[in-house]
Order: sequence, then C-alpha cells, then structure tokens
Amino acid sequence: MSDERGPLMDAMTAPTTELIVALEETAASSRTPMWKRLLKEPQFVITAGILVVIFLLGILTPVLTQLGPNEADLSMTNAPVGTPGYPLGADETGRDIWTRLLHSINTAAVSALIGAGVALIVGVIAGLVGGYFGTVTRASTEWLFNLIMTFPGILLLIILMPVTGGDYRFTMLIFGVLLSPGIYRIVRNLVVGVKNELFVDAARVSGLGNLRILSRHVLFVVRGPIIIAAAFMAGSAIAVQSGLAFLGVGSIQIPSFGAMISSGFRNLYIAPTQFLWPSLLLGVITASLVLMGNALRDTLEGSKPQPVKVGRGQKVAAVDDAVRRVPGALLEIADLGIAYSGPSGRAREVVRGVSLSVARGQVVGLVGESGSGKTQTAFATLGVLPPEALITRGSILFEGRELLGLTDAQMRPLRGKAIAYIPQEPMSNLDPSYRVGAQLVEGVRAALGVSRKDATERVLALLERCGINDPQRTFDSYPHQISGGMAQRVLIAGAVASRPKLLIADEPTTALDVTVQAEILDLLRELQAELDMAILIVTHNFGVVADLCDRIVVMQHGSVVEEGQTDAVFRHPRHDYTKMLLGAILDESAVRADPVEGAQEGTGR
Repeated sequence: MSDERGPLMDAMTAPTTELIVALEETAASSRTPMWKRLLKEPQFVITAGILVVIFLLGILTPVLTQLGPNEADLSMTNAPVGTPGYPLGADETGRDIWTRLLHSINTAAVSALIGAGVALIVGVIAGLVGGYFGTVTRASTEWLFNLIMTFPGILLLIILMPVTGGDYRFTMLIFGVLLSPGIYRIVRNLVVGVKNELFVDAARVSGLGNLRILSRHVLFVVRGPIIIAAAFMAGSAIAVQSGLAFLGVGSIQIPSFGAMISSGFRNLYIAPTQFLWPSLLLGVITASLVLMGNALRDTLEGSKPQPVKVGRGQKVAAVDDAVRRVPGALLEIADLGIAYSGPSGRAREVVRGVSLSVARGQVVGLVGESGSGKTQTAFATLGVLPPEALITRGSILFEGRELLGLTDAQMRPLRGKAIAYIPQEPMSNLDPSYRVGAQLVEGVRAALGVSRKDATERVLALLERCGINDPQRTFDSYPHQISGGMAQRVLIAGAVASRPKLLIADEPTTALDVTVQAEILDLLRELQAELDMAILIVTHNFGVVADLCDRIVVMQHGSVVEEGQTDAVFRHPRHDYTKMLLGAILDESAVRADPVEGAQEGTGR
C-alpha cells in the first residue's frame, strides 16, 4: 500500500516543494542588506559605475592634464580632434577641450553637492519640524515655503548675480534654498503620517525628547524618499548651473559644461565637435543621476514587484481530490494548508491541515487567539489571500464545487452573492470619499444586476431592517458622519442584500462597545433565522460564540485542536488550550442553558 502511495504523494508534493522554494528565495532576498540588493540591480550598477568613472576623472584632473582650463594658445585655435597634446581638439580661443571637460566635471560635482546639500538640510529640518509639531508651527513653515516657491528661480539667480560676485558656489547655495520646498513637502507629508504611530508614542512615553525621536525614529522611517529626491536634486543643480553659464551669467573664468556648449554654438559651423563633447557628457551625468534615483527608489521602497497575471487567483500548490465529504455540508474545508515566507527565509505554514464544515442554516464559530490562522482560513475561502500566500494542500468545497484553483473571474459570481463577508473595523472598510448609500447601491447592483432605483429601494429597506431608525439620513451620510455601531449595521446590510447562502463575519463586534455588540449579535441572529443562511464567525471572543454559535472550532498555531457543539465544548472541553481559554474568561455559570437544565445542574452540585 505504501509503495503505491509513494509516487502519488511525490507528484502531489513536487509543485509544493517548488513553490515553497520560491517563497524561501523571496524571503531571503528581502533580508539581504540594501547595498547587496543595489549591487544586484543592473540599472544602479551601470549608472553608478558611469558616475564614479566620470567624477573620478575630475578628481584626477592634475594627473590627466598639465594644462590649465583657461590656458590658451592662439596657434591651436579650433584645432581638430587628435592634435598632439589636444586629444579632443581646441576651442575658438585655443583652449584644450579635454582639460576644460575635466575641470567642468569638478564644477558640476561642486554644484551638485552645494545645491542638493543645502536643499536637503533646509528641507529635511523644516519638514521634520513642520510635520511633527503643532498647528502653529506647521502653518508658519507652510507660509514660509509657499513664499519661497513664489520666487522665479532662474530670474532671481540672475538678478542676484552682482551680490554673489559671479561665484557659482554662492549661486548654488541660493538655488539650494529655492529647491528646499520640494523636499520640505515630501518630508512633512511623511512625518504627518508617521508621528501618530504607536512606536513614536512609545518613545515619547519612555521619556525621549523630541530631538531624539525626530532624529532616531522619525527620520529613519522617512529616509528612503529623501535619498531618492537627493539624486534628482543633484541633477537639477548641475543642469541649472550649466544653463546659467550657457547664458553667460557668472564668471567667465570658471570652466563649466554650459560655457563650453555656448562656445560650441558660436563655433558650430566651423568645428561642430566642440559642441558635441560637453553636451554628451552633461547628458550622461544628468541621465545617470535620474536613472540611479529610480533604482534607489525600487530598492528602498521594497523588493521589485514581480509581474502577476491579472485574475490568476490564489497560488495553489495542490488540491486534494480525495477529501472526506460531509453530508449536507454547505461549506467543507479539508486538510487546508497555507504557507508564507518566514523571517528565517524558510516557508512557514500558518495554517496546518485545517478541516471544518458548515451546514446550511448553521452558525459555526472559528475561535482562536491572534495568529492562530483563523482569518487566513476565512480569506482562503473567499479567495482573497495576498499574493505572498501559498495554499500548499487541501480542499475547499462550496455546494460541492471546489474553490481552490479558481481564478478571480470564476470567484466573482460567488463573492457578494452566494458568499458574503462582514469585515472587522467597520469604519476602515467604508470609503470616506463616497456617501454610504452610494457604496451600498454599487455593491447591490454588482451582485444582483438590478437597476439603480431598485437597488436604492432595497438598500433603504435593509438599513431599516438592520435597526437604523432614519435609513434615508444614513443613506445620504458620509462614513465619518455615522457611529461605529451604525457603520457595522451598514456593512451587515450590504452583506445580506443578496440573501447569501454563507456569511463570513470576521470579528464583527471587536471594534464596538458592549451594548452595541449585543445589538449586533441580536441582529445577526434574527437575519440568520430570517434568511436561513449559514454563518462562519471568525472571532477570539467566546462570549460571541456562546451567544450565537451552534458549533465551535478552536484553532491554535494554525491547527484545529477541538471542535463540537457549543454547549458540549463549553461544558466539557477536552483540549488543554480550550480549557485555558475558557478558564480565562468565564466560569461554568456563564454557559447559556435551558432553564430546566440549569436548575438540574444547580441541584446536582
């Protein structure tokens, strides 16, 4: 028997092994240090290599040429390429083009360092302060940088040229200030989103000062976009300095690409190659900076997304065709396994051989602590697992139809119509940009294919049925204008609008207070009896299970450790984990029971 099963098991596990290896490789790449990941990016390696070579030539200028950038020899005026001592020829005044190119590289490097450096210093500091502190500080920084943005940049640099004495370094310092509003807005917006994170609150509570929090915690989080922006600003500084030199603004003694291009233009019909060399080198430098910034963005913002075929559905390694069949089961999950790439680089199963069934009209509670795998099991049933997940084995049958392996297009007729879903955190699952009614009508029309008028009437009736006293007002409200309990009723109304056969409720009462929780449970119980639909409740709350569920399935570390009728499990739990959970939240007297049975129990004791 074992010999016959060997090839079959090998065939079943082969694709699993290949996909798990792929998951492990993905995890290993995400743990690789940033510099190693950058070295694996051809775009970064090529562009960074080009820039290193170019700027290294600038540093080695005293070694590579013995001539000065402004040293002229009238006998060499417009000397052609290849002239002894003048490898790239000479310009209209007899100056060596090769020497001037090398010195122009140094001018470009200094311009980039000053312009981008000043912009980063001013913009980052102001962005951290403006985003982290109160409204007055933010308004002040906003006003200041909005004022700076109104200045005409190039025109201002030209007007201030007498003040700077034509020194491009002072010009670039001013230009850096003009560039700073861009980096300020990037940093400020990022800080506004980060400052209310729990780790920042924890640092504040632990006694850290604002300076320490900003420099150690906040700046570290927002560093990626800053580095990326620096590459683009360096290119902008080089381009502006070259543009001003091309216009003849500044000292004529400073060699730069712009001055060389201007000279080449004046001499275009006599010696066309004089225009070619500085233009080509300037273009290579600015293009390399932009492309390197793109490569930095891809690396710092996470691993490069892999192309995925739209509508492919969940990744499934194997489907078990030889699963048990439960007579009368609406939903049957058998030996389900789900894996993710773990921090160690090895694929780790978060759901291990889960089996459960839900009969028609039955309420089943899927219970466990956070991380037990209950929500992953529900998501697999809905076909909405993230792309990183891999279903390694098992089967999910709905009305006898295998759901694993279906594409999104094949799952779409089931979602919202035959299988409905109530998410946790109701306020987070309503789009704040649209009115409540518009969102419900859109879902009803997609599920039932009815007209807008019919969908509106149906939604209003359902809102009233779900205990909302003024359904029209709720229908016309935005999500922020209703309470959390009302938002949960709205989601329930949207879920049951199509009279689904199965309703999956993921922690439907977690975000609500105790009074509203009881009302929501009563509503679910009434709707279940009225529509005769099956409900799978994903929860960690045994009170919800005791109040609503017919059967209970207990999960721990991705596995089912106990299942059975709710009363039986509450009164006589078999597994130590179930006993621990029940012992932590209630005593025997908290179990719902028929009054007669409760009296008999009390007599027995």
